[in-house]
Parts: sequence; C-alpha cells; structure tokens
Amino acid sequence: MRIVMPYGDTEQETAIAWGRCLGILDVANAPPLADIAQATREALRRPIGMERPALAGVRPGEKIVIVVSDAFRKTGIHEILPTFLESLAEAGARDDDIAFLVATGSHRAPTAVEQGRILGEAVYRRFRARAFVHDPVDTENLVYMGRTSRGTPVSLNRRLVEADHVFVTGTVVLHYFGGFGGGRKSIVPGLAGIDTIAHNHALNLHPTEDRLNPAVRIGVLDGNPLAEDMIEAARMCRVDCIINTVLNRDGAIAGLFVGELDAAHRAAAGFARDLYAVQINEKADLVVTSAGNAKNFIQSHKALFNGCQALKPGGRMVFLAAAPEGLGGNKFMHWLGLGSRSAIIAELRKNAEINGQTALSTIEKSIITTFVTELSENEVSRMGGRKASDLGEALERVRADLAAGGVADPTYYLMPSASYTVPTHDA
Repeated sequence: MRIVMPYGDTEQETAIAWGRCLGILDVANAPPLADIAQATREALRRPIGMERPALAGVRPGEKIVIVVSDAFRKTGIHEILPTFLESLAEAGARDDDIAFLVATGSHRAPTAVEQGRILGEAVYRRFRARAFVHDPVDTENLVYMGRTSRGTPVSLNRRLVEADHVFVTGTVVLHYFGGFGGGRKSIVPGLAGIDTIAHNHALNLHPTEDRLNPAVRIGVLDGNPLAEDMIEAARMCRVDCIINTVLNRDGAIAGLFVGELDAAHRAAAGFARDLYAVQINEKADLVVTSAGNAKNFIQSHKALFNGCQALKPGGRMVFLAAAPEGLGGNKFMHWLGLGSRSAIIAELRKNAEINGQTALSTIEKSIITTFVTELSENEVSRMGGRKASDLGEALERVRADLAAGGVADPTYYLMPSASYTVPTHDA
C-alpha cells in the first residue's frame, strides 16, 4: 500500500507491505457554498437566535470593531468581509468608524503579510491603518471586567470593550479542551489578558485530584467547566453577533453561521461535529497522523491529541509535524523540563500557564510517538518522543516496537487531516 501524507507545505510518501489498514479517517465531504455574497447577506438578514437583522442597530458615527482570528487559523473570513463591509456601509458606517482587531490570545502577532491573508489583500490595503493586534500582556490596553463564577479574573482588550458595536468572526472546529473553537473563543482567550487565559485554561485540571478533569472534553460544551467559563467571560463585553464559518476538507466555506454569541455558535458546532467527527468501530495498534502545515508544535499538538482517540492502549503513533517555527511557546521547554505529569500538574496549580497545559498533554502522548519533524532531536526527546528522518523510517521503527510487544500484524489508521478529524468510539 502506498501512503501519502501531508507534511508542512509538501508531502511524505512511502510503501507499507505489512499490517492491516482499518481506514483513512478524514473530514467528511461537504460542498462549498455556491454564492458566498448571497449567503452572507441572507445570514445577516436572518441571524440565528436574534429577533432582528444583525446590523439593525448600527448608526452612522458609532465605533465598530470587527474581530478576526490570527494567522494560526484558516477561517475563510476574507471571502465574507467584502460583502459584510458593503452591508455595514449600507447601514451608515464609514471606513473611519471601523477597526479590525486580531484575536491572538497568547500567540505571536501576525506579520503584515499574514494580516493581508487574514483580511484579504484589498480589505487590508483599505484598513491597514485601522487593523490592530491584541497583546495579552499589554495591561494599559486591557480593561478589568470582573470575575466569573469559577473565579476567572476577566480582563479584555480596551478597543473591544469601548466599541459601540462588536462583530466576532472565526471558524468552528472541534477543540480538545474548549469543546469547540470559534464563537466565544475569539473573545476568551482571543482578546483576553494573559492571567484570564491562564486561569480559564487551568480548569482543564481536576479540582481535587492529580489528573486532568474528565469533564473537559473535546466536542462538549455543556458540563465542560472550561467551555462554560469561556462563554460566561465572553458575555462580559458587548457582542452584536458572531459570523462563523465551517470549512470543508479542501478549506472552502461549507457552512456560514451568523447570530447570537451562543446560539449561532451551537448551530455551527453541530454542523462541525457532523463534518469533523468520524465514528470508528475499533481502535488500532498504530495511527499515522499529520498536522498538515501547522506552523509550530503547540498548534500541531491538536493532531497528536486527535490521533490518540483512535489508538488502542499500548499502541503507537507516527506523527508528521513539520513545525517550521519550532515549539511555538517561549515557556514550553520549561514545562517539559519538569519531567513528569505530576510535577507539571503541581506547578500548574501554583502558576496556571497556557504552555503548561499543552506540555502536560504532550508528555502523556509523546512517549508512544515517533516524530517526523523539523524540530531538533533535543526538542523531541524533551517531549518524550523520538525522531525519524522520514515517514518510511518512522513506520519501520514502530513496526519493530509493535512486534517486540507481540503484535506481529498490526492494524492501523491514516489521518491526513488530523488537526481537524476527531475519531469517536462508543466503547
């Protein structure tokens, strides 16, 4: 069997003459929207969970903020913005009334070239002077809003808080601890202060035991304390409506959901679940996953997490993650250096920090993982994994591991879009 897997902006290919392939797990097929401009106008006229059109309250001279995702997320919003801006102009908004705000959360700021891709080149040229990037540690540009019922101190971007109208764009995928991306996640963590982000993410830990909180689950909103904290925090600021896409396997817009912060997000989440969640009948001895063109390891980690959902206890992973920008977090190596799950959890309880959450998940999974990556040998070994030169070498190493464990004819899955594909299993 020939195996071809995405790797960064290229592919890795090899042949495998052993084992039994249980299937290729991928995002379901979904046609792209036929007319994005028409779909946008219709969605704005009849927003989900709202009694009047989305732009009904806009008046000339009022300050408008349009929130967009950073460079680490492909959203397709650049295809929506021209029609949305036309609709705002028809409602009386002038260009000088409008500002764009990039929701970075704790990620690095996008470059000028990346901002052009996020907004679309024409929109970026038009609004370049009015496009601002969130900085979660810039306390002068944060406004304290209060605490959530779970004790999260909520500080939000000043431009967001002081706007007369806020329109939040983004895309919805399944998220390994937020339940789903998109919606309120563009506000918290997207436009929140670093302490807000850290406290919210710390809800990933069990409140009393030395382990992860089992209620914090991928694809779950209700009963997920971290997801519930996000929406509570996001409601502390004004959000007129969200404009969220769901992309198909080719990256085209397959669904568009406009409306109230929670109602429209839930509608998009249902569509995303149908698209990205894949029911499997059995788990495999080996899962071969790709993080595609994710820029760094922290972003690639989603693919590692999803691949493990299809893996038997005692199984092995082959993980293609080019990660050309390295680990992706200045403090990530510090957390890995703590060495054990219990040490990381103990430190997170004293000093909740975003990179620590990913480090905790990583060390649990890397020990069974062979990496094909641009990361250094040292970086991979600090995560607890091992590095192979290419896909072929990785597969042969894993084959030997499984044979040593008594698995002579292993079963395996291929996950070419593992950052988005979520295997589900009833047992």
